[in-house]
Amino acid sequence: MDMDVFFDIHKGLPREGSGRDEYTQRAFEMIPALERPRILDIGCGPGLQTIHLARLTDGPITALDIHQPYLDNLTTLAEREHFSQRITTVNQSMDAIKFPDESFDIIWAEGSIFIIGFERGLREWKRFLRPQGYLAVHEMAWLKDNPPQEIKAYWEKVYPEIKTIEKDLKIIERSGYRLLGHFALPDDAWWEFYYTPLEKRVKQLRTKYAENPEALEMLRLEQEEIDLFRKYHSWYGSVFYVMQKP
Repeated sequence: MDMDVFFDIHKGLPREGSGRDEYTQRAFEMIPALERPRILDIGCGPGLQTIHLARLTDGPITALDIHQPYLDNLTTLAEREHFSQRITTVNQSMDAIKFPDESFDIIWAEGSIFIIGFERGLREWKRFLRPQGYLAVHEMAWLKDNPPQEIKAYWEKVYPEIKTIEKDLKIIERSGYRLLGHFALPDDAWWEFYYTPLEKRVKQLRTKYAENPEALEMLRLEQEEIDLFRKYHSWYGSVFYVMQKP
């Protein structure tokens, strides 16, 4: 994959996946009130959820991503919202996090854990949580059994780890967490801040990359994802899981 083309496609999008402030808040409210909690936002992307977390709490937030333009965007947002004293950006890979063990009260990851896999993320990130700390993530999951072959084949190719909610809950238990709650994100979490602006961007870039077959294929795959969600959204989606480390 040409990452320059990928980031050109995704440049300027409000989010890099599903989400809305009200769903960030709904998940956050499952966590008991903490005084100045230290939060790590893994795979923060452009940072809309990071900003909303800063509104919901008074603690310091470390926002981690490997794409510097996303972090620069978040820095600008934090300054505009007067949160620059509480939000720190770190350019670092989520599969090689370099913080001391038990550094954070809350680890947050909206739509990013798929990059290293749900079970691996739960297992590897656990050590960065303080005892009785909290982990909140959302992960792709089947919402119904026996999905149509077209969408089943797509996800087996794109993200073979996709499972049912029931299987994800078993992974959470097996990984040693206590589940506090979970909910599937409604369709509007996908369209307003992600798929609608992404679809517009895909259409714009077809002219720019008209002579670039690799880029055109990447644009086709982005549109395919959008079209399949439009067709099969009742069968799968992003599910928020909020859990506690013992």
